[in-house]
Amino acid sequence: ILLFGEPIRWETNLQLLMDVLLTNGSPGRVYDAQLPAQLPVLACNMDLMWMAEAPSPRFGHGMFLLCLESVYRKLTGRELQYEALLGKPDLLTYQYAEQLLRLQNRNHKISTIYAVGDNLMTDIYGANLYNRYLSQQQAAMTTTTKLVAQGTGSHVTMAAPEVELVCAAAQCRSILVCTGVYNPRSPLPSDRSSVVTETVFHSHRDLELERDLMEPHHLVEDVEAAVDLLLQQESTITSDL
Repeated sequence: ILLFGEPIRWETNLQLLMDVLLTNGSPGRVYDAQLPAQLPVLACNMDLMWMAEAPSPRFGHGMFLLCLESVYRKLTGRELQYEALLGKPDLLTYQYAEQLLRLQNRNHKISTIYAVGDNLMTDIYGANLYNRYLSQQQAAMTTTTKLVAQGTGSHVTMAAPEVELVCAAAQCRSILVCTGVYNPRSPLPSDRSSVVTETVFHSHRDLELERDLMEPHHLVEDVEAAVDLLLQQESTITSDL
């Protein structure tokens, strides 16, 4: 089962997904809530909310996944298991993005990647997680230790080929804009208790809360200001060289 984005008719799609999941892919049969194995489910686009023309954020695909997980748990007593979760903040998404950047740059090395977004739970969390991963890659160039990227529920171990280590960027800088999901008038509380996990951390169920990963390197008003900032940063670096 591949889940790409929130559907138009949620009830119809939730019904169809249950028909498939609880019959092991044969929706013409009667439900069997005690199936020994679950069909593989792959999902992307985990944003709980996204911003459109409305004054408040709209439900995203992450909200649909939340409903799907709740219905599955209610009918079976078990948690829905994912074969993979893709898209921000998953590391694979940023690795692929960097690969495309290198191709567009004629395979020249890129020292810094700038990630601009309006969602702390996906855009900023993912960019900072990738920045951590790049730091580990830099360290791995001088050691034989395997790379371990934490922050995605189950720990992801990545042993990158030597050529990837040499070509990888040195850092990924996160830039948060105030024209989308993030509201500068409602900052995150400093409390690290379980209340934060339940009421503030709106990312997917299978992601861990690491507050350090939700702190952007830069905070600007909008995308235009973000572009001005990164151009200023790069011109300063060029002049220093």
